[in-house]
Amino acid sequence: MIRSASLAMLSLGACTLALTGCFDPDTVNSGAQSQAADAVFTGGPIYTGVESQPTAEFIAVDDGRIVFVGSARDGQAYIGDGTNEVDLDGATLFPGFTDAHAHIIGVGERERSLNLEGTASIEDLKARVAEAAADESASIIAGRGWIETHWPEERFPTAADLDEVEAERPVILMRADGHALVANTAALEAAQITAATPDPEGGAILKDENGQPNGMIIDTAMAPFAALAGEPDGAERETLYRLGAEVMASQGWTSVHDMSVPYDDVDIMAGLAEDGELPVRVSVYANPEDYDAVAARTPRMHAEGRVIARGVKFYMDGALGSRGAALLEPYDDAPDTTGLFLSEEERAEAMMQRALEDGVQLAIHAIGDAGNRNVLNWMEDSFEAVPASERAVQDPRWRVEHAQVLHPDDIPRFGEMDVIASMQPSHAIGDLHFAASRIGYNRLEGAYAWRSLIESGALISGGSDAPVERGEARIEFYAAAVRRDLEGFADDHWNLDQALDRETALKLFTIWPAYATFREDELGTIEVGKLADFSVFDRDLMTVPDAELAEARPVMTVVDGEVVWRAE
Repeated sequence: MIRSASLAMLSLGACTLALTGCFDPDTVNSGAQSQAADAVFTGGPIYTGVESQPTAEFIAVDDGRIVFVGSARDGQAYIGDGTNEVDLDGATLFPGFTDAHAHIIGVGERERSLNLEGTASIEDLKARVAEAAADESASIIAGRGWIETHWPEERFPTAADLDEVEAERPVILMRADGHALVANTAALEAAQITAATPDPEGGAILKDENGQPNGMIIDTAMAPFAALAGEPDGAERETLYRLGAEVMASQGWTSVHDMSVPYDDVDIMAGLAEDGELPVRVSVYANPEDYDAVAARTPRMHAEGRVIARGVKFYMDGALGSRGAALLEPYDDAPDTTGLFLSEEERAEAMMQRALEDGVQLAIHAIGDAGNRNVLNWMEDSFEAVPASERAVQDPRWRVEHAQVLHPDDIPRFGEMDVIASMQPSHAIGDLHFAASRIGYNRLEGAYAWRSLIESGALISGGSDAPVERGEARIEFYAAAVRRDLEGFADDHWNLDQALDRETALKLFTIWPAYATFREDELGTIEVGKLADFSVFDRDLMTVPDAELAEARPVMTVVDGEVVWRAE
């Protein structure tokens, strides 16, 4: 099980700081002996995340760290001529929210490419492509964000659909989950995909009734299309990272765990951070082909901790929506398939054992119940092969990214093995419209099982998976606490008892992601000595009714005591 000391620490905050921290209270909280701070925050409810003293009226910050948390009266001693007095004006301040699973460059790309979020039908998709095709300067039309599960046509789009509006230039449209795409005939030809092209390991080329590729491409079969579309490089990558980070800050996040990152891009983010152009903290999880580079320099830190790289992410399976998630039993709506495995046991376990010896943190994508069971089995084998005494880091804090559909027998294993469940609550409120058709009602018992995981001793690190989902902090918090879509809908079968109370939902985005990146001593709660990262919302997320919670908006994001974003 999770060690009791760790649970106590994560409930009460590191060093049992309470509100006076690991400092002498006579010098820290005494107005007579204190010095003027760089900035103070007051004028609205403040939630500290510390169970022994969960609220405060006033925060003082100096040199990027919290030096006082307490009453507004006592806080006046920290105001001097040069102090920046930040009036919350009734807004509510929380410890900085962390998105524990996102793709920053993908968020930036979403802002600059054909955005297919909210596409309502195949006809709507075609209309959007036709509008993009009006720009004759583009040699390829690429976009992302469509989800077909609520479309009236009740099917995937096809090459024939796209050919009706653009037949000359390649069209490549990524599904929102990033695990499938649809291409027109010109793109299929450019990628040299024919009826004779075999399915690659871990991928699928869907065919029509005549055995011809129908335009739908799944998981590893997408590689030729990525090459065709081309990757941004040089200054464009820097621009996309800057833009993505700015968007994340505007959505209420102070930190992001950035997944599937080419290791060379750490240099780009580090440069932005050192130039003061990266408004969020970033913890990088690199691609598996960069393992040696990560191991040779772990943990790697830049700009006083604004960018840290110590992890590697790899894939066990695909996604539920595109039927690539690996299941123990066939899909209910596609009984000829159980999904796709993207990793091979011998190679994966070799990496796991090396990671324990090298001190590299692993984050492993697993969505289906078979995928999750394999990951847990391989982790268990690796922990036995490399005992704690032989590890570079005794407590490796490995993560399962998504942990979406679990067999009930596997839920307790997360806590027993000290494996972090890195989950995205918005997946549940989006998937509720199609998950039952994919896996049936019985398997929903272990799907998006937040409360069961926590009650069995696991920690959940909450994120958004942006740009797969919209990526807003308020949506993720709402989803965790309410477990209904943004219109308030959920069927009785959706296991609403798995929703979390507000205090636990707050931990998903504050102290638990801090723990997941070995930073619980300096992030995750508002305590003296910790870094001054705060997320401020226009209403009290802890008390407003569920329906109003869905309407919450961020108004200010603070990192290192500096306001990095403010709503107009």
